[in-house]
Amino acid sequence: MKLTPEQEQIGKDNFNEAVAFTRRDFITTAAAATTGLGAAYFGYEKIKGKPVKVGFIGTGDEGSVLITQHPPEYMEIVAIADLRPSNLMKAMHGHGNEHRIGLIKKLGQEKASQIQQFDDHKKLIAAKDQLGLEAVVIAVPLSQHAPIAMAALDAGLHVLSEKLMAHNITECKELIKKARDKKLLLAVGHQRHYSVLYDNANEIVKRGELGDIRHIRAQWHRNNSFPGRDSWRKSVPKEDAAALAEKVKEYGYDNMDELINWRLYNKTGGGLMAELGSHQLDACSIFLGKVHPLAVQGYGGKNFYGVKGIGSKDKQEDDREIDDHVYVTLEFPGPHYDAETNPRDISIVTYSSLNTNSWEPYGETVLGSRGTLIMKTEKEALLFKESSPSTGAGGPDQRLWVINSSDGGGPVLDAYETTAPSAAASDVNQAIGDKISRGYTEEMEHFAHCIRTNNFKGPLEGGLKCNGTVAMADAIMALTSNLAMKHKVRIVFKPEWFDPDNPATPEADFADLTA
Repeated sequence: MKLTPEQEQIGKDNFNEAVAFTRRDFITTAAAATTGLGAAYFGYEKIKGKPVKVGFIGTGDEGSVLITQHPPEYMEIVAIADLRPSNLMKAMHGHGNEHRIGLIKKLGQEKASQIQQFDDHKKLIAAKDQLGLEAVVIAVPLSQHAPIAMAALDAGLHVLSEKLMAHNITECKELIKKARDKKLLLAVGHQRHYSVLYDNANEIVKRGELGDIRHIRAQWHRNNSFPGRDSWRKSVPKEDAAALAEKVKEYGYDNMDELINWRLYNKTGGGLMAELGSHQLDACSIFLGKVHPLAVQGYGGKNFYGVKGIGSKDKQEDDREIDDHVYVTLEFPGPHYDAETNPRDISIVTYSSLNTNSWEPYGETVLGSRGTLIMKTEKEALLFKESSPSTGAGGPDQRLWVINSSDGGGPVLDAYETTAPSAAASDVNQAIGDKISRGYTEEMEHFAHCIRTNNFKGPLEGGLKCNGTVAMADAIMALTSNLAMKHKVRIVFKPEWFDPDNPATPEADFADLTA
């Protein structure tokens, strides 16, 4: 559904109105604090003493985003490593856009020039004592997440790795065990756990203002049908080919194309579910109380790239192995689910990612019996109420406010007959302003804070919000969805898959089918 600009503004005002119901004073106070909105929200403070000395391993697209967003007050980057000369150059000088500005612009020429550069992560780790290294941030192709994280943990370094946590669940469990044995922190970059926007949205969900949630619709739609538009298909830079053509196999790749375009191949990537869907299944799980799913089924296919004889002028020949369209349905337990006494208390999450249409932006739509919450591109949240005999009109043109229900059942959405947001909603909007972020900075701040305070608590006790166990659950959802699509079966999730101390994994249970 496409909303008019006026309806979108009403939705944003409605969201701020609901946030203001319990958080107005907190948000305005936090916004005035010198530690920043994220620190006030997520229970960390400015580091006492020196920033944590960190090495960044992988400085490509995602690594450069993390470099741009890293908090110098919490982290001192002392070294970077990347196999590709072109990535090392971009890490220093930027990619030419605001999301990847490079270390020179971020820190200044003098400070950036002191950062040591390595053409191999092994060399960076070997120099840990000379560098005074305490931790690494890993942003490399998926197949290398676990091997590099394991090498860093073995060297006594704390680890923050990009998602997915690993290429398979066996590797996830091995990393969790290694981090425990070495008494080191292991964090994974599902940054929605550190998004103030999502935290506010989840508070509304937890208060029950959306009512009974039976469906969440998530999608990440793009149109790559025009030649040259696919950001996952890149040419091999000349400087990379010259430096690596003869030794690329030493690093686990069959050829240069597999290194550069690793997202397109099963050996090196995890497809749309790993790279895009994992973020959104994670968000849906948060909205449903961070519960584990019960079952998944779906369809995935190479419906566009490489299809022959379809008679489309947009057809593109391509040797990629991953699906270009995926559609999955996951069954989650409702708040009163019980396999024996209440098995029909189910909430459904649908997810689609396609490559030939961008009509809808990426995001999640939470559909409740009392209201609808729309999370749009991680930057905006819109809230609309359902019409009700007791609370009045609803829909995209209706402003709302939040009141306490007369029966003591908690806050409810009520019709608001005005053409402007309330003072409380305006206060929230002004306090947050442009401080909305995607959570990268906050996750790195908290990672550094946990290192400095020796905080090994769980996410519910103030520790890392996305530690190994939480991240493994996200990997299980994404990779099991891949298995369901590949084998065209409905898969029931097993509790032992989510237990780090149990060796059972979905890939092992489906080994016969895979073979």
